[in-house]
Amino acid sequence: MDTPDTASPREVAKALYTSEAGLAQMRYRGTGPKFVKIGHRVIYRWSDVTAFLENNTRQRTDDAVTA
Repeated sequence: MDTPDTASPREVAKALYTSEAGLAQMRYRGTGPKFVKIGHRVIYRWSDVTAFLENNTRQRTDDAVTA
């Protein structure tokens, strides 16, 4: 079975080891993965979550942020 391309905030929060409220704060601050808003609903594309993780991967704790 193929993995769906989209995910709910609950699924993404679980994947990022945070709470839904924490993920909402990331949306508000613009520090989290890209998301899609349809009316009042928020959904994520797994490709955007993966890109977010790649952009935040570091080798050392003092690595500079490149994005």
